[in-house]
Amino acid sequence: MLREALFAKIHRATVTYCEPDYVGSITIDADLLDACGMRPNEKVLVADVTSGSRFETYVFKGQRGSGVIGINGAAARLSGIGHLVIVMSFCHLTPEELAVHRPKVVLPTDANKVGRVIAYDPD
Repeated sequence: MLREALFAKIHRATVTYCEPDYVGSITIDADLLDACGMRPNEKVLVADVTSGSRFETYVFKGQRGSGVIGINGAAARLSGIGHLVIVMSFCHLTPEELAVHRPKVVLPTDANKVGRVIAYDPD
């Protein structure tokens, strides 16, 4: 049996643009993606701390070092420039893998640069 678990999280990044007339996705600075292990086209859950909305989308890689966090497509109407968001990806693990899995969490700076990187303990 596989269990669904948090794989990685970007905790409280600031939205830099919203583009509702785009095909969809969330654009994330490549440095933040590298720091947490998320990959382009990966499905993510986004929780907008400011508005309280939650939505699923997929990742586009943004320009490295730009600090970009862009909400594209219909989801742009659920967020706004300056909103704080939490971006989470998930994985499926066996019970043995889950027992030792340590999700990576990036705590960005106010400018969406890689601040601290931590890992949650499995128990």
